[in-house]
Amino acid sequence: MELAHSLLLNEEASSQLGEVQKAEFIFEWLRYLEKLLLATNRADVREKQKALVEQLLSLLNSSPGPPMRKLLAQNLAILYSIGDSFSVYETIDKCNDLIRSKDDSPSYLPTKLAAVVCLGALYKKLGRILANAFPDTVGNILKAMKSAESQGRYEIMLSLQSILTGLGAAAAPCHRDVYKAARSCLTDRSMAVRCAAAKCLLELQNEAVFMWSTDLDSVATLCFKSFEGSNYDVRISVSKLLGTVLAKAVIAKHPGAAASRQSARRVSLEEVLELLGTGFLRGSSGFLRASGDMLKGSSSVSRDVRVGVTQAYVVFVSTLGGAWLEKNFAVFLSHTLSLVSQLNSKATQTQTDAVCCRRCVSFILRATVGGLLGEKAQIAAAKDICQAIWKLKKVVDAVLSDGNLESRLSSTDVAASQHALVCALQELGNLIHSLGTTAAPLLQESSTGLLDGVISMTLHPSVSVRLAAAWCLHCIAVALPSQLTPLLDRCLGRISTLKSSPEAVTGFSFAVAALLGAVAHCPLGIPHEKGKIIMALAEDLLCSAAQNSRLSLQRTQAGWLLIAALMTLGPAVVSRHLARVLLLWKCVFPASPKDLETEKSRGDSFTWQVTLEGRAGALCAVKSLISHCGDLLTEEVTQCLLPPLPCAVDLLTQLSSILKTYGNSLKTPSVVYRQRLYELLILLPPETYKGNLSAILKELAAELTAPDAQAAASACLLPALCHPDDLLILSPLLQETDHRFIEEQLLLGNGVACGSLEYDPYSIYEKDIGGDSVPKPLPPALSVSNSASKLFGVVCAHVEEAERILILEQLLTSIKHSKGARQQTVQLHVVCAVSNLLKYVAGSKRSLGPEVRRLVLTLVLGALESPNPLLRCAASEAWARLAQVVDDGAFTAGLAQVSFDKLKSARDVVTRTGHSLALGSLHRYSGGLGPQHLSSCIGVLYTLSQDSTSPDVQTWALHSLSLTIDSAGALYHVHVEPTLSLITTLLLNVPPTHAEVHQSLGRCLNALITTLGPELQGNNTSVSTLRTSCLLGCAVMQDNPGCLVQAQAISCLQQLHMFAPRHVNLSSLVSCLCVNLCSPYLLLRRAALACLRQLVQREAVEVSEHAVLLARDSRDLAGDANIKEVGLEGALLALLDKETDKNLCQDIRETLHHMLTSMAVEKLSFWLKLCRDVLAASADFTAVTCLDTMQEEEGDRGDDASVLTSRSDGKPHPFSNPRWATRVFAADCVCRIINQCENANRAHFDIALAQEMKKSDSRSDFLVLHLADLIRMAFMAATDHSDQLRLSGLDTLLVVIRRFADIAEPEFPGHVILEQYQANVGAALRPAFTSETPPDITAKACQVCSAWIASGVVRDLSDLRRVHQLLVSSLMKVQAGKEALSHLYNESASTMEILAVLKAWAEVYIIAVQRHKSHKQTSKTPINSEDIVRNGSPLADGLLDLVCADLGTLSKLWLAALQDFALLTLPAEFASQLPVEGGAFYTAETSENAKLHYHSSWALILHAAALWLTSTGFTDPDEGAANLSRPVTPTSMCQGSSSSGAAVKSPEDVYTDRFHLILGISVEFLCSLHSDVTMESITACLQALQVLLDVPWPRSKIGSDQDLGIELLNVLHRVILTRESPSIQLASLEVVRQIICAAQEHVKEKRRSAEVDDGASEKETVPEFGEGKDTGGLVPGKSLVFATLELCVCILVRQLPELNPKLTGSPRVKAAKPQTLSEEGSRLVTAALVILAELPAVCSPEGSISILPTVLYLAIGVLRETAVKLPGGQLSSTVTASLQALKGILTSPMARAEKSHAAWTSLLQNALATVLDCWSPVDRAHQELDEVSLLTAVTVFILSTSPEVTTVPCLQKSCIEKFKAALESRDPVVQMKTYQLLHSIFQYPNPAISYPYIYSLASSIVEKLQEIDKRKPEDTAELHIFQEGIKVLGALVTVAEEQHRSQLVACLLPVLISFLLDEKALGSASSVRRSLHDFALQNLMQIGPRHSSVFRNVMASSPALKARLEAAVKGNQESVRVEPPSKHAKSLGRNSSIQLKTNFL
Repeated sequence: MELAHSLLLNEEASSQLGEVQKAEFIFEWLRYLEKLLLATNRADVREKQKALVEQLLSLLNSSPGPPMRKLLAQNLAILYSIGDSFSVYETIDKCNDLIRSKDDSPSYLPTKLAAVVCLGALYKKLGRILANAFPDTVGNILKAMKSAESQGRYEIMLSLQSILTGLGAAAAPCHRDVYKAARSCLTDRSMAVRCAAAKCLLELQNEAVFMWSTDLDSVATLCFKSFEGSNYDVRISVSKLLGTVLAKAVIAKHPGAAASRQSARRVSLEEVLELLGTGFLRGSSGFLRASGDMLKGSSSVSRDVRVGVTQAYVVFVSTLGGAWLEKNFAVFLSHTLSLVSQLNSKATQTQTDAVCCRRCVSFILRATVGGLLGEKAQIAAAKDICQAIWKLKKVVDAVLSDGNLESRLSSTDVAASQHALVCALQELGNLIHSLGTTAAPLLQESSTGLLDGVISMTLHPSVSVRLAAAWCLHCIAVALPSQLTPLLDRCLGRISTLKSSPEAVTGFSFAVAALLGAVAHCPLGIPHEKGKIIMALAEDLLCSAAQNSRLSLQRTQAGWLLIAALMTLGPAVVSRHLARVLLLWKCVFPASPKDLETEKSRGDSFTWQVTLEGRAGALCAVKSLISHCGDLLTEEVTQCLLPPLPCAVDLLTQLSSILKTYGNSLKTPSVVYRQRLYELLILLPPETYKGNLSAILKELAAELTAPDAQAAASACLLPALCHPDDLLILSPLLQETDHRFIEEQLLLGNGVACGSLEYDPYSIYEKDIGGDSVPKPLPPALSVSNSASKLFGVVCAHVEEAERILILEQLLTSIKHSKGARQQTVQLHVVCAVSNLLKYVAGSKRSLGPEVRRLVLTLVLGALESPNPLLRCAASEAWARLAQVVDDGAFTAGLAQVSFDKLKSARDVVTRTGHSLALGSLHRYSGGLGPQHLSSCIGVLYTLSQDSTSPDVQTWALHSLSLTIDSAGALYHVHVEPTLSLITTLLLNVPPTHAEVHQSLGRCLNALITTLGPELQGNNTSVSTLRTSCLLGCAVMQDNPGCLVQAQAISCLQQLHMFAPRHVNLSSLVSCLCVNLCSPYLLLRRAALACLRQLVQREAVEVSEHAVLLARDSRDLAGDANIKEVGLEGALLALLDKETDKNLCQDIRETLHHMLTSMAVEKLSFWLKLCRDVLAASADFTAVTCLDTMQEEEGDRGDDASVLTSRSDGKPHPFSNPRWATRVFAADCVCRIINQCENANRAHFDIALAQEMKKSDSRSDFLVLHLADLIRMAFMAATDHSDQLRLSGLDTLLVVIRRFADIAEPEFPGHVILEQYQANVGAALRPAFTSETPPDITAKACQVCSAWIASGVVRDLSDLRRVHQLLVSSLMKVQAGKEALSHLYNESASTMEILAVLKAWAEVYIIAVQRHKSHKQTSKTPINSEDIVRNGSPLADGLLDLVCADLGTLSKLWLAALQDFALLTLPAEFASQLPVEGGAFYTAETSENAKLHYHSSWALILHAAALWLTSTGFTDPDEGAANLSRPVTPTSMCQGSSSSGAAVKSPEDVYTDRFHLILGISVEFLCSLHSDVTMESITACLQALQVLLDVPWPRSKIGSDQDLGIELLNVLHRVILTRESPSIQLASLEVVRQIICAAQEHVKEKRRSAEVDDGASEKETVPEFGEGKDTGGLVPGKSLVFATLELCVCILVRQLPELNPKLTGSPRVKAAKPQTLSEEGSRLVTAALVILAELPAVCSPEGSISILPTVLYLAIGVLRETAVKLPGGQLSSTVTASLQALKGILTSPMARAEKSHAAWTSLLQNALATVLDCWSPVDRAHQELDEVSLLTAVTVFILSTSPEVTTVPCLQKSCIEKFKAALESRDPVVQMKTYQLLHSIFQYPNPAISYPYIYSLASSIVEKLQEIDKRKPEDTAELHIFQEGIKVLGALVTVAEEQHRSQLVACLLPVLISFLLDEKALGSASSVRRSLHDFALQNLMQIGPRHSSVFRNVMASSPALKARLEAAVKGNQESVRVEPPSKHAKSLGRNSSIQLKTNFL
């Protein structure tokens, strides 16, 4: 293919290729040439122009296929536009000659067509250059059209369109001729020609004024004719033409001169609407001829005309635009409603017609009002609709109040107005539904009277209107949940008061049912009591039905409808009323068959009608019970449900005889009864009606073959039984389109009505499947067939084989014996039933006998050859399912053979299509039939797919081929190449008019690409050939004019991009996707977005850049011009706002999410601006509607809000009035952007860093710089009218507060950047606390409030009070109890609100206490005043004071909430012990819903309650008694258990209860941590335990109850094992430490009391306290110490696995490098060591002996594993901790206790030996260990244990050696630290310990010092060593006995004096020498006075020393005189001594 990439065609290469390859080669060359010409230099093009033209014209003569001719033409046009244009006339003449040619043979046709296409392309490109040649060309083309066949007419029309485009106004002379030609084509029998003609006329009307002036009427009539017998594409094209022309007529401004010449007239809007109305009402029959038919009442407008005109209405309004519609809405509305309300209207002659017309009008209103208007305009439109409803109501009222003679005529008024009312009410409902809570102002306006109007319509005489009004109320309730309860109350009240009016009973019962259906869509629900009221009312209606015959029917119907609707509220509500429902159900059917017989003999047709209605209602109620309350269906309930069933079936069998007896008035009720019974039986398991199976089956067989079966609507029954993929090859009407709502009626055929609410009022409460549109149940006759065929499948599968055979034979016979249309109907029903049988059998893994198989096969075979394509499709599915059920290879092969044989012999289209699809379906269900069958199957399908005489056969065969490819998988590889060449050939040759063939080809190509999969990435020749063919196929399909073919092309490219992304040209693909985002075809938009979604997952940045570049370069993106301004992202957001298809919207959201994830951080400003534009677009609307409320509030609130809603820029807005859902999405995007930035650069959340980086690179952008925007967006969203948006806004605000609270403001140190936005945050929160705000918003606002207060941003107490006040107001609401809470919603909603308030307060209280604590700590240490300001000291206490004011109330509420939570978390078996009426904040009925709210808030409340209890609750009993009245109220503690007469609890009991409540909740929670538990909950729970154990009283409880302590430790151990988070593990260890302290305190207390009691005399017999008692044994599970050890070992071994002897292979750990732990790891190890050191104190002496080895092993192990050398001789934190722990253990009293002394001593000696072994020279590896750490450990042993431990000669000797070695160390740090350690040893008071060290080491110290003295130290390290050495000698002097002291001083003095400097030297000395001088002088000054005699002697004996000293003193006179410096020096000296002294030694 590379050879094809040249300017001239490589003819040599192409001539060597086969037929198919040659076509591909030329096509590829033409594609490449198109791009190449545009990129090549003009001169080069001109040079080769002649040769190129020749090549192109020779191709023109060689019969090119459709895609080739299009490319040829484009290339010629481009060539002439770039190169020389003088030879173009020759080309035009050649083309004209070709067209004139008389050769009519089929082989010459492609050349003629190519010539036509070329002419079009040339004129389009070159335009007016060719103006003088065009009359001949047009004349020639028009002449050719007269004899052309359909393809020719199609191409000629498109060519004329191109000519008109190119020439513009210059083509005027030919306009009339073209118009005439196009008129005839517009009613052509070929649909493609009609479409082309419509496009041509659409182009023509741009310049031809007559089309929308003088000839307007005839254009309209022509279009109406064109709609007759049209398909979907024609309706789209022609309606576009008609709508555009009419819109042009309305807005045209005629220039004066032209007006006189053309005698053009202005056309008024009324005339245009009348014109359209005529088409709608009378069709294409013209204006005059219609009148005669109208009088006879015979003619009826065909549905396709009506649907076409409906679409034209929408195009007309869309073309004029939203602003026009806004202005003219009232006129437009009255016109559209008049379409269905005209007197004796043609449109509404029959019920069926009326339903279809209402659909059309609803569609017009929905598409215009719903699609074009912004929210503000929609509210205005809703007001207009209300006025229309009031007007129509007046007509009805006048008629109803009028008792005059003409009431007969007036009743037709009512009949006429009813349809208009239905449309108006439905549109009003839809409008409010889409507006959501933004529609609130509409309902509050009294002048509109919206609710009154709608409710008054529930009394309309027509049932349809009553139902529409009920549905409208449903929509209002879903949109505005706050209206749900008031509306329900109002309707229930009206039923009770108007019980005697039949209209009121049915109307208001519909309304109540509709409102109950709305509850499912309102998360806040309705009060629980409403269920009781509705149930009582329903019972009352049912019981009083018999009292008044005029009302019996209505009351019965209403009663059961209410019960059925009540079931949708779910088990929680229904469980209370279940017994009564079951009783009513039982009573409605006779008890036995005998009673049924007697019933039959009594009564008349009216009583039977009521009876059947009642029983059908009861069946429906039980069905509703089963589908909505499955949880209630226990064995017991099911047993109560079953008894009436046999009787219901008996009645079913008797219905025909009852009908005979009482006449036809019972026909409808009996159909409804049958349907209800079937529906119920489908839901029940067949075992429940086992005894009646045969009877039911007979009835079903009769039903399916009933003699009066209407013309069956196959479109209702069959699609569900066909595979969804197969439906695509049938009528496009079955595919999803934007016009599905009106197109459905065309599927059903003229006799059948579409679905409508009046056919089944019970559907009004069901969750609607189709989104927000009104339910559309089918007419009873159709739905009963549907239910019967479904039930047949179930029942027939469960009867005996013999019975199954009988029934199937009977069905076959009835098909044979019926004739004509009835035969088709019966066959349809039977095939449906059999398909359902096979589906059920396959699903339940049953089997069928051979005879049944034969019968089924015969049935299905007949259907496979039915003329109805849907039936063939369903039959092929059944055919394959039969193979699936039998599951036998031979049988499946037999089925395939039957099809092969049929296909070989048959020549008719029906058989060939049916059997070819059957083959494909067989493959789909049996996963391929083996290689040999596969080959023969493919052979047959190849042949069929090349049958160009029948596009249908090609379509079905290719579709079947695609199924075969899909299911064959790897087996298909051998066939890939031939299949691909077949597909390519067909793509290049099938005419574009056969779009369905192209679609099937696309599916085959898609299946092939999937089969090849990742292989497509390969580079070998064969793969690259395949890949090129695939890409070429996609290119052909992309150029196809059919939108659905383009959709296939996109999905093929999507597959290719998935497997071989490098080979797909991204820029052309993105351009194709962008163009199609606004296509009028839903499936094309879906394909484009699905592909886009996949692309942006990998290459978001590239896709976005390509889109913007393309938008800049190209002009054909006019539909989406805003890509230029707002990028692809903005265009998608705008599309999201307009799009109505749910799946598509989901795709758009996901695409934007992927783009945001990839690009938000890089394009931060862009994304934030997008979100801001969307959110701000509604701000002006907010400001307008808030004005009235603003003025009432005080000034400052108004200011807060107005600052943020004013829009300064005057530019037009890229997003005009986005809907609330889009704004919610934008707010969510803001949160996502913040989260994305969190994972990116730190500078996003650090303003100083961000500003600095911005300075260095101005392109960089950081989130923190946009904080004002973030706050503004959150504010706008949080104060909107839409509740969902308010929630999103508060969420965003919460995220902003949490992320930005800690960021400091660099310009004002001590402040944070959020401080400047306090007013905005306050203003955003305030509206959420008003009384009418829904609870979910208040709950969210409480969360934001507490986060804001807790964030610490607000420093000023008065500012804090404002936000605090909001929380106080909500607390008062909680305190006021049930009365103050809203009764609009379910009780669980108030639970949610209360708990949110309590949680918010808890968070604030926790923070206040924490701040108070940290403030107390900081105030203990002296700090400078600036810090105090920063930590806000007044605020720390101020906040606590603010909270303390309400703490009394809060504590009660917190405890009550905790008690509720404790009750709700009890396992199910304790349900009987729960309080009957519920808890403090939940009711028993709503406990399930309430649980969720408790789960989300208990943890913080627990923490707060624990804090409060520790601050007040566990004080001494006296104070407790005084406080008793406050905290202990029935709501707070143990309300259930204490009876009223019980004594008041003692304070001790109260404390114990509270203690156990908190402990119980914590343990229960920590025991069973689920994966979804949040970290916050665990942390809060552990902190609550810590707080609790901070106080003595709870500690004593834990200490005294060992089991409790062990339980807690085990739970904490489990937490540590299951949660990796270091913070949680640390918190757990802190609780462990407190438990051990509690145990220690308890042991101490026991020892103390024992000593006091026993006195000193009997000391010997004191019992042992502490664990281990006398034996020292610790029992696992019973021992606190053992549990603690387990837990500590777990922590230590996790951090330091080397501590585990098992792991390292021996008890002695092999040497390994010591390691530095992470900071968190170090803290965990430290915490564990602290606990270990405390353990001996909890044991008895014997117990302490058993644990000591473990504790020492772990402490020394940590030391050994983490003793890393650190700079400056510092010790790592873990080493410090292990030394601390060692010191704690060594100083333990147990070491001295007589019982344990000996054992401890020997163990401690071993421990010291272990430490000394760490130096072991055998192990070279441990040279890494830090000597200082080890020496310190040895020192700790020496100084902390009793002498007998360390004075053992061998140990002592070893210790001394270690010190000696250290003194000799080369490392100055080691030397210095050694001196410091020896300093402490030498000073040790016990000579037994210190003397050996002094004897051994003193001399070497003196030697070292003298050595330094000789050397004169020059660096600081030596200086420090010297200083420390002198200090050690000084210490020796003090310790030494008197007689030796003088010798020591005599040694010391010369050394010191040698460092003194005289006056001269002092000036020039280095800093080190100077320091030495100062230090020596200072020491001399101290020694001199202290040892004066020795001093004098030395001075006397050495005059040199004396002289030196005197000189130095003189030189230093100043410094000696001045006191402070010497003090300073002293303090320095003191500080530099090691601080470990205080720590360990």
